[in-house]
Amino acid sequence: MTDDLLAVAVAVAGSARNGEQVDVMMSRGRSTSVKVFGGEVESFTSAQSSGVGVRVILDGRVGFAHAGSLDADVVAEVLRDARDNVQFSQFDEWVGLAEPDGVDHVAHLQWNDDLVSMDPAAKIAAAIDLERRTCGLDPRVTGVRTAAWSDGAGEVAYASSEGIAVLDRGTSCSIGVQPLARDGDETQIGSAGDAARSAGALDPERVARDAVERATRLLGGAKPASGRLAIVLEPRLVGSLLGLVSGMLDGDSVLKGRSPFAGRVGEKIASPLLSVADDPTRSESLGAESWDGEGLACRRNPLISGGVLDGFLHNSYTARRSATSSTGSAMRGPRSLPGVGARVLVMEPGERSFEQLVESVDLGLFVGSFAGLHSGVNPVSGDFSVGVDGVMIRGGSLAEAVREATIASTLQRLLLDVVEIGGDAEWLPSGDYLASMVVGDIALSGA
Repeated sequence: MTDDLLAVAVAVAGSARNGEQVDVMMSRGRSTSVKVFGGEVESFTSAQSSGVGVRVILDGRVGFAHAGSLDADVVAEVLRDARDNVQFSQFDEWVGLAEPDGVDHVAHLQWNDDLVSMDPAAKIAAAIDLERRTCGLDPRVTGVRTAAWSDGAGEVAYASSEGIAVLDRGTSCSIGVQPLARDGDETQIGSAGDAARSAGALDPERVARDAVERATRLLGGAKPASGRLAIVLEPRLVGSLLGLVSGMLDGDSVLKGRSPFAGRVGEKIASPLLSVADDPTRSESLGAESWDGEGLACRRNPLISGGVLDGFLHNSYTARRSATSSTGSAMRGPRSLPGVGARVLVMEPGERSFEQLVESVDLGLFVGSFAGLHSGVNPVSGDFSVGVDGVMIRGGSLAEAVREATIASTLQRLLLDVVEIGGDAEWLPSGDYLASMVVGDIALSGA
Protein backbone atom coordinates (compact mmCIF):
# COMPACT_ATOMS: atom_id res chain seq x y z
CA MET A 1 0.00 0.00 0.00
CA THR A 2 1.34 3.39 -0.98
CA ASP A 3 1.45 6.07 1.68
CA ASP A 4 2.19 9.26 -0.28
CA LEU A 5 -1.51 10.09 -0.58
CA LEU A 6 -1.90 9.80 3.18
CA ALA A 7 1.18 11.92 3.80
CA VAL A 8 -0.31 14.78 1.79
CA ALA A 9 -3.65 14.45 3.59
CA VAL A 10 -1.95 14.52 6.98
CA ALA A 11 0.03 17.63 6.00
CA VAL A 12 -3.13 19.48 4.95
CA ALA A 13 -5.02 18.50 8.11
CA GLY A 14 -2.00 19.49 10.19
CA SER A 15 -2.15 23.04 8.84
CA ALA A 16 -5.17 23.85 11.04
CA ARG A 17 -4.88 27.28 12.61
CA ASN A 18 -5.71 28.19 16.18
CA GLY A 19 -9.38 27.39 16.83
CA GLU A 20 -9.83 25.58 13.51
CA GLN A 21 -10.70 21.97 12.81
CA VAL A 22 -9.61 20.68 9.41
CA ASP A 23 -10.18 17.38 7.68
CA VAL A 24 -9.32 16.25 4.18
CA MET A 25 -10.28 13.34 1.97
CA MET A 26 -8.20 12.49 -1.09
CA SER A 27 -8.72 9.78 -3.69
CA ARG A 28 -7.29 8.53 -6.94
CA GLY A 29 -8.20 5.61 -9.15
CA ARG A 30 -8.63 4.23 -12.61
CA SER A 31 -11.36 2.32 -14.36
CA THR A 32 -12.13 0.42 -17.54
CA SER A 33 -15.45 -0.32 -19.21
CA VAL A 34 -16.09 -2.49 -22.25
CA LYS A 35 -19.33 -2.97 -24.19
CA VAL A 36 -19.68 -5.47 -27.02
CA PHE A 37 -22.40 -6.14 -29.56
CA GLY A 38 -22.50 -8.90 -32.14
CA GLY A 39 -19.09 -10.18 -31.15
CA GLU A 40 -17.46 -6.81 -31.76
CA VAL A 41 -16.33 -4.02 -29.45
CA GLU A 42 -18.98 -1.32 -29.29
CA SER A 43 -17.07 0.88 -26.85
CA PHE A 44 -13.91 0.74 -24.76
CA THR A 45 -13.28 3.38 -22.11
CA SER A 46 -10.28 3.75 -19.83
CA ALA A 47 -10.19 6.62 -17.34
CA GLN A 48 -8.25 7.94 -14.41
CA SER A 49 -9.71 10.15 -11.70
CA SER A 50 -8.60 11.97 -8.58
CA GLY A 51 -10.16 14.29 -6.06
CA VAL A 52 -9.65 16.24 -2.88
CA GLY A 53 -12.17 17.68 -0.46
CA VAL A 54 -11.31 19.89 2.50
CA ARG A 55 -13.58 20.87 5.38
CA VAL A 56 -12.73 23.71 7.76
CA ILE A 57 -14.76 24.26 10.94
CA LEU A 58 -14.42 27.44 12.96
CA ASP A 59 -16.74 28.80 15.67
CA GLY A 60 -19.64 26.56 14.71
CA ARG A 61 -19.43 27.30 10.98
CA VAL A 62 -18.32 24.98 8.18
CA GLY A 63 -16.44 25.84 5.02
CA PHE A 64 -16.01 23.21 2.32
CA ALA A 65 -14.32 23.06 -1.06
CA HIS A 66 -13.21 20.34 -3.46
CA ALA A 67 -11.39 19.83 -6.75
CA GLY A 68 -10.65 17.04 -9.20
CA SER A 69 -6.87 17.27 -9.02
CA LEU A 70 -4.15 16.33 -6.54
CA ASP A 71 -1.70 18.89 -7.83
CA ALA A 72 -0.04 20.66 -4.89
CA ASP A 73 -1.14 24.11 -6.03
CA VAL A 74 -4.74 22.91 -6.45
CA VAL A 75 -4.78 21.31 -2.99
CA ALA A 76 -3.50 24.54 -1.45
CA GLU A 77 -6.20 26.50 -3.28
CA VAL A 78 -8.91 24.12 -2.07
CA LEU A 79 -7.79 24.70 1.52
CA ARG A 80 -7.91 28.47 0.99
CA ASP A 81 -11.37 28.25 -0.56
CA ALA A 82 -12.66 26.12 2.33
CA ARG A 83 -11.40 28.74 4.79
CA ASP A 84 -13.04 31.51 2.78
CA ASN A 85 -16.34 29.63 2.65
CA VAL A 86 -16.61 29.47 6.44
CA GLN A 87 -17.90 33.05 6.52
CA PHE A 88 -20.84 32.18 4.25
CA SER A 89 -22.19 29.28 6.31
CA GLN A 90 -24.77 29.38 9.07
CA PHE A 91 -23.88 28.76 12.71
CA ASP A 92 -24.62 25.23 13.92
CA GLU A 93 -23.73 24.31 17.47
CA TRP A 94 -23.46 20.62 16.62
CA VAL A 95 -20.82 20.73 13.88
CA GLY A 96 -17.40 19.27 14.53
CA LEU A 97 -15.00 16.57 13.48
CA ALA A 98 -15.20 13.01 14.73
CA GLU A 99 -12.95 12.20 17.66
CA PRO A 100 -11.08 8.85 17.92
CA ASP A 101 -13.27 6.43 19.87
CA GLY A 102 -10.84 3.55 20.40
CA VAL A 103 -12.74 0.99 18.30
CA ASP A 104 -10.35 -1.32 16.45
CA HIS A 105 -10.79 -1.60 12.70
CA VAL A 106 -11.08 -4.86 10.77
CA ALA A 107 -8.54 -5.12 7.95
CA HIS A 108 -9.72 -6.43 4.58
CA LEU A 109 -7.65 -7.79 1.69
CA GLN A 110 -9.36 -5.88 -1.11
CA TRP A 111 -6.53 -5.40 -3.60
CA ASN A 112 -5.84 -7.78 -6.48
CA ASP A 113 -2.66 -7.18 -8.48
CA ASP A 114 -3.72 -9.56 -11.26
CA LEU A 115 -6.79 -7.46 -11.93
CA VAL A 116 -4.77 -4.26 -12.00
CA SER A 117 -2.35 -5.73 -14.58
CA MET A 118 -5.03 -7.54 -16.62
CA ASP A 119 -4.55 -7.21 -20.39
CA PRO A 120 -7.28 -5.09 -22.06
CA ALA A 121 -7.67 -7.87 -24.65
CA ALA A 122 -8.70 -10.25 -21.86
CA LYS A 123 -11.38 -7.79 -20.71
CA ILE A 124 -12.78 -7.59 -24.24
CA ALA A 125 -12.68 -11.38 -24.52
CA ALA A 126 -14.64 -11.71 -21.25
CA ALA A 127 -17.43 -9.50 -22.57
CA ILE A 128 -17.56 -11.31 -25.91
CA ASP A 129 -17.61 -14.68 -24.14
CA LEU A 130 -20.54 -13.56 -21.98
CA GLU A 131 -22.48 -12.50 -25.07
CA ARG A 132 -21.74 -15.82 -26.80
CA ARG A 133 -22.83 -17.87 -23.79
CA THR A 134 -26.05 -15.89 -23.47
CA CYS A 135 -27.04 -16.20 -27.14
CA GLY A 136 -26.47 -19.96 -27.13
CA LEU A 137 -28.73 -20.90 -24.23
CA ASP A 138 -32.23 -20.57 -25.73
CA PRO A 139 -33.46 -20.36 -29.36
CA ARG A 140 -35.86 -17.58 -28.34
CA VAL A 141 -32.89 -15.31 -27.55
CA THR A 142 -32.39 -13.28 -30.70
CA GLY A 143 -29.45 -11.25 -29.44
CA VAL A 144 -28.37 -9.00 -26.62
CA ARG A 145 -28.86 -5.32 -26.08
CA THR A 146 -25.43 -5.17 -24.49
CA ALA A 147 -22.80 -7.34 -22.84
CA ALA A 148 -20.31 -5.54 -20.67
CA TRP A 149 -17.19 -5.74 -18.54
CA SER A 150 -16.06 -3.08 -16.07
CA ASP A 151 -13.33 -2.80 -13.46
CA GLY A 152 -11.84 -0.27 -11.12
CA ALA A 153 -8.93 0.25 -8.74
CA GLY A 154 -8.61 3.08 -6.28
CA GLU A 155 -7.29 4.35 -2.99
CA VAL A 156 -8.67 6.83 -0.48
CA ALA A 157 -6.89 8.71 2.31
CA TYR A 158 -8.51 10.62 5.16
CA ALA A 159 -6.84 12.77 7.80
CA SER A 160 -8.10 15.23 10.38
CA SER A 161 -6.70 17.71 12.86
CA GLU A 162 -8.18 15.48 15.60
CA GLY A 163 -5.36 12.98 14.98
CA ILE A 164 -7.13 10.56 12.64
CA ALA A 165 -5.19 9.33 9.59
CA VAL A 166 -6.31 6.30 7.57
CA LEU A 167 -5.68 4.89 4.10
CA ASP A 168 -7.49 2.19 2.16
CA ARG A 169 -7.51 0.80 -1.35
CA GLY A 170 -9.32 -1.84 -3.33
CA THR A 171 -10.13 -3.36 -6.70
CA SER A 172 -13.32 -4.73 -8.20
CA CYS A 173 -14.68 -5.97 -11.51
CA SER A 174 -18.09 -6.83 -12.88
CA ILE A 175 -19.87 -8.32 -15.88
CA GLY A 176 -23.44 -7.85 -17.07
CA VAL A 177 -25.67 -8.78 -19.99
CA GLN A 178 -29.14 -7.88 -21.30
CA PRO A 179 -30.55 -10.55 -23.67
CA LEU A 180 -33.54 -10.03 -25.96
CA ALA A 181 -36.04 -12.89 -26.08
CA ARG A 182 -38.72 -13.04 -28.80
CA ASP A 183 -41.89 -15.07 -29.20
CA GLY A 184 -43.91 -14.00 -32.23
CA ASP A 185 -44.33 -10.23 -32.07
CA GLU A 186 -43.47 -10.04 -28.38
CA THR A 187 -39.99 -9.17 -27.10
CA GLN A 188 -38.80 -9.20 -23.52
CA ILE A 189 -35.51 -8.00 -22.04
CA GLY A 190 -33.69 -9.72 -19.20
CA SER A 191 -30.64 -8.66 -17.28
CA ALA A 192 -28.16 -10.16 -14.84
CA GLY A 193 -24.69 -9.46 -13.57
CA ASP A 194 -21.93 -10.42 -11.19
CA ALA A 195 -19.19 -8.55 -9.33
CA ALA A 196 -16.04 -9.62 -7.49
CA ARG A 197 -12.60 -8.50 -6.35
CA SER A 198 -10.90 -10.58 -9.04
CA ALA A 199 -11.72 -11.71 -12.57
CA GLY A 200 -11.44 -15.39 -11.62
CA ALA A 201 -14.22 -15.04 -9.06
CA LEU A 202 -16.80 -13.99 -11.68
CA ASP A 203 -19.30 -16.60 -12.90
CA PRO A 204 -20.26 -15.81 -16.53
CA GLU A 205 -22.19 -19.07 -16.99
CA ARG A 206 -24.49 -18.29 -14.06
CA VAL A 207 -24.96 -14.71 -15.26
CA ALA A 208 -25.91 -15.87 -18.76
CA ARG A 209 -28.42 -18.44 -17.47
CA ASP A 210 -29.95 -15.97 -15.04
CA ALA A 211 -30.33 -13.25 -17.67
CA VAL A 212 -31.91 -15.62 -20.21
CA GLU A 213 -34.34 -16.97 -17.63
CA ARG A 214 -35.42 -13.44 -16.72
CA ALA A 215 -35.99 -12.58 -20.38
CA THR A 216 -37.89 -15.74 -21.37
CA ARG A 217 -40.08 -16.31 -18.33
CA LEU A 218 -42.16 -13.18 -19.00
CA LEU A 219 -42.99 -14.10 -22.60
CA GLY A 220 -46.74 -14.39 -22.96
CA GLY A 221 -47.36 -12.53 -19.73
CA ALA A 222 -50.56 -10.53 -19.23
CA LYS A 223 -52.18 -8.41 -16.55
CA PRO A 224 -53.28 -10.54 -13.58
CA ALA A 225 -56.61 -10.30 -11.81
CA SER A 226 -56.70 -7.86 -8.91
CA GLY A 227 -56.81 -9.25 -5.39
CA ARG A 228 -54.84 -9.90 -2.22
CA LEU A 229 -52.09 -12.49 -2.16
CA ALA A 230 -48.62 -13.37 -0.90
CA ILE A 231 -45.48 -12.29 -2.70
CA VAL A 232 -42.19 -14.16 -2.89
CA LEU A 233 -39.06 -12.02 -3.24
CA GLU A 234 -35.66 -13.29 -4.29
CA PRO A 235 -32.57 -11.91 -2.48
CA ARG A 236 -31.97 -9.20 -5.10
CA LEU A 237 -35.40 -7.65 -4.54
CA VAL A 238 -35.22 -8.15 -0.78
CA GLY A 239 -32.15 -5.94 -1.02
CA SER A 240 -34.15 -3.25 -2.81
CA LEU A 241 -36.78 -3.18 -0.07
CA LEU A 242 -34.40 -3.41 2.86
CA GLY A 243 -32.29 -0.70 1.28
CA LEU A 244 -35.31 1.59 1.54
CA VAL A 245 -35.91 0.53 5.13
CA SER A 246 -32.28 1.10 6.14
CA GLY A 247 -32.50 4.57 4.60
CA MET A 248 -35.20 5.30 7.18
CA LEU A 249 -33.04 3.99 10.02
CA ASP A 250 -30.30 6.62 9.94
CA GLY A 251 -29.96 9.53 12.28
CA ASP A 252 -30.23 12.14 9.55
CA SER A 253 -33.65 10.87 8.39
CA VAL A 254 -34.87 10.71 11.98
CA LEU A 255 -33.72 14.25 12.81
CA LYS A 256 -35.35 15.62 9.65
CA GLY A 257 -38.67 13.89 10.36
CA ARG A 258 -38.34 11.61 7.35
CA SER A 259 -38.60 8.26 9.10
CA PRO A 260 -41.77 6.43 10.14
CA PHE A 261 -39.63 4.57 12.69
CA ALA A 262 -38.53 7.61 14.72
CA GLY A 263 -38.99 7.15 18.46
CA ARG A 264 -39.60 3.40 18.14
CA VAL A 265 -36.30 1.93 19.37
CA GLY A 266 -37.05 -1.20 21.39
CA GLU A 267 -40.44 -1.67 19.73
CA LYS A 268 -41.58 -4.44 17.40
CA ILE A 269 -41.49 -3.08 13.86
CA ALA A 270 -41.22 -6.34 11.90
CA SER A 271 -41.94 -10.04 11.98
CA PRO A 272 -39.95 -11.91 14.65
CA LEU A 273 -38.43 -13.86 11.75
CA LEU A 274 -36.54 -10.79 10.54
CA SER A 275 -33.07 -9.88 11.83
CA VAL A 276 -30.89 -7.45 9.88
CA ALA A 277 -27.62 -5.70 10.69
CA ASP A 278 -25.32 -3.28 8.90
CA ASP A 279 -21.98 -5.08 9.01
CA PRO A 280 -19.14 -3.74 6.83
CA THR A 281 -16.67 -5.83 8.87
CA ARG A 282 -17.60 -8.91 6.77
CA SER A 283 -14.65 -9.42 4.45
CA GLU A 284 -16.73 -11.68 2.17
CA SER A 285 -18.67 -8.61 1.06
CA LEU A 286 -17.75 -6.34 -1.82
CA GLY A 287 -18.96 -3.52 0.39
CA ALA A 288 -16.62 -4.35 3.28
CA GLU A 289 -14.72 -1.34 4.61
CA SER A 290 -12.33 -0.69 7.46
CA TRP A 291 -13.15 2.97 8.11
CA ASP A 292 -16.10 5.25 7.61
CA GLY A 293 -16.09 8.67 5.96
CA GLU A 294 -14.79 10.35 9.11
CA GLY A 295 -11.95 7.92 9.75
CA LEU A 296 -13.68 5.90 12.49
CA ALA A 297 -13.53 2.12 12.43
CA CYS A 298 -16.51 0.47 10.75
CA ARG A 299 -18.37 -1.91 13.03
CA ARG A 300 -21.36 -4.21 13.13
CA ASN A 301 -24.54 -2.30 13.92
CA PRO A 302 -27.71 -4.36 14.55
CA LEU A 303 -30.77 -2.68 13.04
CA ILE A 304 -33.59 -5.17 13.59
CA SER A 305 -33.29 -8.23 15.85
CA GLY A 306 -36.19 -10.66 15.98
CA GLY A 307 -38.45 -7.95 14.62
CA VAL A 308 -37.43 -5.39 17.26
CA LEU A 309 -35.80 -2.08 16.28
CA ASP A 310 -32.30 -1.96 17.79
CA GLY A 311 -31.36 1.60 16.94
CA PHE A 312 -30.28 4.06 14.25
CA LEU A 313 -27.07 4.64 12.31
CA HIS A 314 -25.10 7.80 13.07
CA ASN A 315 -22.16 9.87 11.96
CA SER A 316 -20.55 12.25 14.43
CA TYR A 317 -22.95 15.12 13.64
CA THR A 318 -26.22 13.20 13.97
CA ALA A 319 -24.83 11.48 17.07
CA ARG A 320 -24.17 14.80 18.80
CA ARG A 321 -27.65 16.08 18.00
CA SER A 322 -29.15 12.79 19.21
CA ALA A 323 -27.07 12.68 22.42
CA THR A 324 -25.43 9.40 21.47
CA SER A 325 -22.21 8.13 19.84
CA SER A 326 -21.27 7.67 16.20
CA THR A 327 -21.85 4.14 14.89
CA GLY A 328 -19.03 4.53 12.37
CA SER A 329 -21.59 5.05 9.61
CA ALA A 330 -20.41 8.30 8.00
CA MET A 331 -20.63 8.22 4.20
CA ARG A 332 -18.42 10.62 2.28
CA GLY A 333 -16.43 11.16 -0.88
CA PRO A 334 -13.94 13.93 -1.69
CA ARG A 335 -16.72 15.98 -3.32
CA SER A 336 -19.21 15.83 -0.47
CA LEU A 337 -19.73 16.49 3.21
CA PRO A 338 -20.33 13.48 5.49
CA GLY A 339 -23.74 11.84 5.26
CA VAL A 340 -24.85 8.71 7.07
CA GLY A 341 -26.08 5.31 5.89
CA ALA A 342 -25.74 1.55 5.79
CA ARG A 343 -22.91 -0.13 3.92
CA VAL A 344 -23.49 -3.90 4.09
CA LEU A 345 -26.90 -5.30 5.01
CA VAL A 346 -26.65 -8.79 6.50
CA MET A 347 -29.80 -10.84 7.08
CA GLU A 348 -30.20 -13.84 9.36
CA PRO A 349 -31.30 -16.62 6.94
CA GLY A 350 -34.01 -19.19 7.51
CA GLU A 351 -33.83 -22.90 6.72
CA ARG A 352 -35.90 -23.76 3.65
CA SER A 353 -34.89 -23.48 0.00
CA PHE A 354 -36.47 -21.13 -2.49
CA GLU A 355 -38.36 -24.04 -4.04
CA GLN A 356 -39.78 -24.93 -0.65
CA LEU A 357 -40.87 -21.34 -0.11
CA VAL A 358 -42.81 -21.45 -3.37
CA GLU A 359 -44.38 -24.77 -2.41
CA SER A 360 -45.67 -23.19 0.82
CA VAL A 361 -47.69 -20.56 -1.06
CA ASP A 362 -51.20 -21.42 -2.24
CA LEU A 363 -51.83 -18.17 -4.14
CA GLY A 364 -49.09 -15.66 -4.69
CA LEU A 365 -46.73 -13.86 -7.01
CA PHE A 366 -43.04 -14.54 -7.49
CA VAL A 367 -41.91 -10.99 -8.19
CA GLY A 368 -39.41 -10.64 -11.03
CA SER A 369 -38.78 -6.91 -10.85
CA PHE A 370 -39.98 -3.63 -9.38
CA ALA A 371 -40.69 -0.55 -11.51
CA GLY A 372 -40.46 2.91 -9.97
CA LEU A 373 -39.60 1.61 -6.51
CA HIS A 374 -37.85 4.71 -5.18
CA SER A 375 -40.34 7.18 -6.64
CA GLY A 376 -43.26 5.02 -5.49
CA VAL A 377 -42.36 5.05 -1.79
CA ASN A 378 -43.19 7.85 0.63
CA PRO A 379 -40.21 8.04 3.04
CA VAL A 380 -42.25 9.84 5.68
CA SER A 381 -45.36 7.65 5.83
CA GLY A 382 -43.87 4.44 4.41
CA ASP A 383 -46.71 4.11 1.87
CA PHE A 384 -45.69 2.51 -1.40
CA SER A 385 -47.24 1.57 -4.72
CA VAL A 386 -44.91 0.10 -7.33
CA GLY A 387 -45.14 -1.68 -10.64
CA VAL A 388 -44.22 -5.37 -10.76
CA ASP A 389 -43.91 -8.28 -13.13
CA GLY A 390 -43.28 -11.93 -12.36
CA VAL A 391 -44.84 -15.38 -12.29
CA MET A 392 -48.03 -16.36 -10.49
CA ILE A 393 -47.89 -19.12 -7.86
CA ARG A 394 -50.88 -21.44 -7.74
CA GLY A 395 -51.11 -24.41 -5.41
CA GLY A 396 -47.41 -24.22 -4.57
CA SER A 397 -46.24 -24.23 -8.20
CA LEU A 398 -45.06 -21.54 -10.58
CA ALA A 399 -47.77 -20.84 -13.17
CA GLU A 400 -48.36 -18.12 -15.78
CA ALA A 401 -46.28 -14.99 -16.30
CA VAL A 402 -47.79 -11.62 -15.43
CA ARG A 403 -46.81 -8.02 -16.11
CA GLU A 404 -48.20 -4.49 -15.94
CA ALA A 405 -49.38 -5.02 -12.37
CA THR A 406 -49.03 -2.95 -9.20
CA ILE A 407 -48.60 -3.91 -5.55
CA ALA A 408 -49.42 -1.53 -2.71
CA SER A 409 -48.97 -1.49 1.06
CA THR A 410 -46.78 0.30 3.58
CA LEU A 411 -43.22 -0.63 4.49
CA GLN A 412 -44.31 -0.94 8.12
CA ARG A 413 -47.08 -3.41 7.21
CA LEU A 414 -44.81 -5.30 4.83
CA LEU A 415 -42.18 -5.87 7.52
CA LEU A 416 -44.82 -7.15 9.94
CA ASP A 417 -46.33 -9.45 7.29
CA VAL A 418 -43.12 -11.39 6.59
CA VAL A 419 -44.16 -15.03 7.00
CA GLU A 420 -40.91 -16.80 6.09
CA ILE A 421 -37.23 -16.15 5.41
CA GLY A 422 -35.44 -18.50 3.03
CA GLY A 423 -32.28 -20.45 3.68
CA ASP A 424 -30.83 -19.34 0.34
CA ALA A 425 -28.85 -16.34 1.58
CA GLU A 426 -26.13 -15.17 -0.81
CA TRP A 427 -23.61 -12.38 -1.19
CA LEU A 428 -24.98 -10.06 -3.84
CA PRO A 429 -23.01 -7.81 -6.22
CA SER A 430 -24.28 -4.91 -4.08
CA GLY A 431 -22.27 -6.35 -1.17
CA ASP A 432 -25.32 -7.34 0.88
CA TYR A 433 -25.96 -10.83 2.31
CA LEU A 434 -29.66 -11.54 1.87
CA ALA A 435 -32.14 -14.39 1.51
CA SER A 436 -35.50 -14.84 -0.19
CA MET A 437 -38.57 -13.70 1.68
CA VAL A 438 -42.32 -14.42 1.67
CA VAL A 439 -44.67 -11.57 2.52
CA GLY A 440 -48.36 -12.25 3.07
CA ASP A 441 -51.48 -10.23 2.28
CA ILE A 442 -50.35 -7.71 -0.33
CA ALA A 443 -52.82 -5.84 -2.53
CA LEU A 444 -52.27 -6.65 -6.23
CA SER A 445 -53.83 -4.41 -8.85
CA GLY A 446 -54.08 -5.76 -12.38
CA ALA A 447 -56.89 -6.25 -14.89
